[in-house]
Amino acid sequence: MNQKLDLYAIYLTRSLSSAEIEIALKITLSKGIETMLYAEIGTSMITYANFNVLTLINWPKEEIPNVLNLLGIEDTYNNLLTQNIYQDYPIEINPDLSTFFTIDNQKITLKEHNRISLLIISHVISQSVALEVYENKLATYYEKSRSLLDDSDTFSIFKRTKFAKFAKQLVLIRHEMMIDLYLLDKPNIVWDNANAEALYNNLAYALELKARFDVVEYKLNSIKDDIVMVMDLTNHNHSSFLEWIIIVLIIIEVIMGFMDWFGLK
Repeated sequence: MNQKLDLYAIYLTRSLSSAEIEIALKITLSKGIETMLYAEIGTSMITYANFNVLTLINWPKEEIPNVLNLLGIEDTYNNLLTQNIYQDYPIEINPDLSTFFTIDNQKITLKEHNRISLLIISHVISQSVALEVYENKLATYYEKSRSLLDDSDTFSIFKRTKFAKFAKQLVLIRHEMMIDLYLLDKPNIVWDNANAEALYNNLAYALELKARFDVVEYKLNSIKDDIVMVMDLTNHNHSSFLEWIIIVLIIIEVIMGFMDWFGLK
């Protein structure tokens, strides 16, 4: 008989410690894939990734608001859904399946209910949710970069600091995606398990993780290059400004020298 498991992956508004989750939900967490933690409660599973994504598998949907409330998440469940920081993906267990798994746009079908498969699915979908958060952030960064570029027409020695801080933010967000999300590295758990590796590769491809990461990285680098170019122009203008100050001071000193020479003081 087929078994259906609903998966909900939610990006939380703040980071949680393992102790907070264990105490709030009265569970014991174990180490899963990479830095992800998990707990099994009967046929249900809960996972938490260090990039603030909570995933609930085979969990009643009506219980999710209560879980978030216990964890002290201030935003309501409906607010989380409307902010596009949530994904769901039905899972079906079908013992008659001829292959270990199948993946399509509607659901993930597994031949058997096992921990490794569920952890891999949770890990990849958590990555997808977190990547979507970065994709949404890009709109804000584009607006900010456009504002800085428009404001670069007028010279100010204080603008260099703004440009430098913004460029640093862009570099940091790229590093966060690479280091925190593990988007470019396969989990260690798949190296000795061909079925697990195939499941990871196919699901990551279905969710277009690599392609989406490349787009985000390209956009971030494009914004950074524009900001660096403007910084170079600003630095050039600053250098020219200092050169003119030096020239004016030299002229004043020469004039004062002539006045002193001719006794005009």
